[in-house]
Amino acid sequence: MIFSKVTDLIGNTPVMQLPLMQVDSRLYIKVEKNNPGGSMKDRMARNMIIAALRSGRIQSGGTIIESSSGNTGIGLALAAIEFGLRFIAVVDHHAAQDKIAIMRALGAEIRYVKGDYGENEVAVVERQRMAAEIASEIPGAIFMNQSDNVANAGGYAELVREFVNQIGRIDAWVGCVGTGGSMTGISHGLKVHNPDTVTVAVEPEGSIVFGKPGKPYYQSGTGTPEGDTVGLVLDYSCIDYGEQVSDTCAFETARYLARRFGLLVGGSTGGAIYKALEFINKGTIRGNVALVVADGGEKYLHTIFNETWLQERNLISPEIWQQLDGWFAPAAGVEVQ
Repeated sequence: MIFSKVTDLIGNTPVMQLPLMQVDSRLYIKVEKNNPGGSMKDRMARNMIIAALRSGRIQSGGTIIESSSGNTGIGLALAAIEFGLRFIAVVDHHAAQDKIAIMRALGAEIRYVKGDYGENEVAVVERQRMAAEIASEIPGAIFMNQSDNVANAGGYAELVREFVNQIGRIDAWVGCVGTGGSMTGISHGLKVHNPDTVTVAVEPEGSIVFGKPGKPYYQSGTGTPEGDTVGLVLDYSCIDYGEQVSDTCAFETARYLARRFGLLVGGSTGGAIYKALEFINKGTIRGNVALVVADGGEKYLHTIFNETWLQERNLISPEIWQQLDGWFAPAAGVEVQ
């Protein structure tokens, strides 16, 4: 097929199956980093803009503002081009520099929050306050507010349809939870197809989504930091298990996947895959287990794929690699034709 605009490339992403030692389970990952903006957030970002245009909240030529750690911002920048909108992204120091560079390359205006934050502290509260303030000062502008925007969750309906068509019955879904949009939208959609689908939501250690004590963390674009409130878009009723994963487990899993399978994934995806493997090997979930590559590791080459950066923060653990070796089936020899 030949497409006329880059947003036509959103969706229809491929699925990989990773080999497991547990023969009663199959691990399928949908490679959402193949979307044009490099993440699953392309889907919901465009959906939020379409919803705002249809409702009359924004007009062509207007301005949209969003607080983002990067991926939603990239998706909004792409959709802003399509619909002739101005886009202002409010970011903090926690956002990967490569993501900010991509947003800027796509024409987004970047505004940084001010304040004294540690490098592993996420300034979501200040980002949202600043985004709302900017929107109030610009005539015809709106703050997209992904955390409370129902069009966030609604943006993943097509992903569910694609996944079910690709692999059939989905017995378990494991996903990251931040704003809660993807977890809510995908979980509800999957349970329509199969009410027995078990859903596992994964947040970083230090996130407060499931009521545990908050502390700083390095995982980007996931979780809710201490001091922030959980987004209204998150529906806890569709989640069967709420789990936490450490930065070390998340990042080491991402690095393992790169070395073992040649697959570059972001840290939050590494955390979700680690928890999926843990649950499979405990027997908590089995059958067809589904995840997404929420975004690619190409955006984190200077951090989680940089051994010096990891060593300086005590985020390296050979024991996790040994654990992963025991969970994945050994590599089979390949016969050259």
